[in-house]
Amino acid sequence: MNTKTLMAALLLIAAVAVDAHAREVVVTDKARALQARAINLDTHLDTPALFGQLGWKITDRHSYAADGSQIDYPRMVEGGLDGGFWVVYTGQGPLDAMGKLKARDFGLKRLGQIREMVAANPDKFALATVAGDAARIKAEGRKSVYISMENAYPLSHDPSLLSYYYKAGLRMLSLVHGSHNDFADSSGIAEGTVGEHGGLTEKGRQLIIEANRLGIIVDHSHASPEVFDQMIALSKAPIILSHSGAYDVYAHPRNLDDKRLKVLAAHGGVIQVNSLGNYLVDTGGTPEYRAELGKLYRSFGGRGEMSAQERRQAMAQVEALNTKYKIRKATFDDYLRHLLHILEVAGWQHVGLGADWDGGGGVVGYEDITALPKVVQALLDAGYNEQQITAVLGGNTLRLIEQVQALADPAAVKAALE
Repeated sequence: MNTKTLMAALLLIAAVAVDAHAREVVVTDKARALQARAINLDTHLDTPALFGQLGWKITDRHSYAADGSQIDYPRMVEGGLDGGFWVVYTGQGPLDAMGKLKARDFGLKRLGQIREMVAANPDKFALATVAGDAARIKAEGRKSVYISMENAYPLSHDPSLLSYYYKAGLRMLSLVHGSHNDFADSSGIAEGTVGEHGGLTEKGRQLIIEANRLGIIVDHSHASPEVFDQMIALSKAPIILSHSGAYDVYAHPRNLDDKRLKVLAAHGGVIQVNSLGNYLVDTGGTPEYRAELGKLYRSFGGRGEMSAQERRQAMAQVEALNTKYKIRKATFDDYLRHLLHILEVAGWQHVGLGADWDGGGGVVGYEDITALPKVVQALLDAGYNEQQITAVLGGNTLRLIEQVQALADPAAVKAALE
């Protein structure tokens, strides 16, 4: 199993542990009809981590219980997801010359896997690069594949590779993941994490400037609060948080506070709400629990590709660990608390969906993409109208793509495409 995929499965199990129950949501015909009229996009699909796994096909119907996955074509159809941003994710490694070269090669491999998936399934998927592509592709009965990069580590060796990625379809870029790198400070995994750079480095600033020139959306998710402030000040285009939550609902360093949510909205940006349970609630994980979970994770990390049986065994061991430590489940209601709070603070024009499917997202009652209609129903129940819900489902993301690309430098775009 790919390392990212395994960690995602373990994170989801850690978030969906022993004894909570999700409130049942009955999806009405009104909600289903509204969703069918909308363009439904998720801005953080980590499913490409599965593309290199032997025997795993995007066109087959899978299940979380069987293999830990949350997205495939049949489930996208059932859940009404029209597509989204498919992620080139690279875990942060050493910042020496060899580490940067390996990251360069890994990123290009993952980019190629996304392009291969689209090419192999032209009746079901299509590459999307501009806002208008989503409606056209939906009308054709296919799913949109926008491409994003989570962690700019593959560009560390040679940032000029960004123009190549752009030519290959990249339209969103985040600078950092769970550890600091030579572009920016990470938010880290614990309150009080100390940054190395005080936010952005000069190399990070130059990458944002180049992303603006090409019309690539700059993504803050996983970066520190100081990086947010500096991104807002530096970027000439609105920014996105592709998969984040509300700090004032749960004070996790991966989440954004109300003050910054208002700044984001004032600058035309969008926050896409994450469903990773550890970011939504305090699950009660002690340092001892985290140490044991880390040890268990590392015990599987060196095995390379895992069979379905090995994955089930790993998941069972984590479930046992969660039972031992009485880890709290996050539920669909916990997810809604973040979504509805962010809607109230930032305004419906600045909110979307970025559940972090196949990257650790998912809670009780919202385990995979088939549950997306429940979000539509919940928004209707909360009093939001069709215009507002359609914006959250994908309209705000499309508006942001259009705004960012309108501010690009035509000469830079032309040069990158030649």
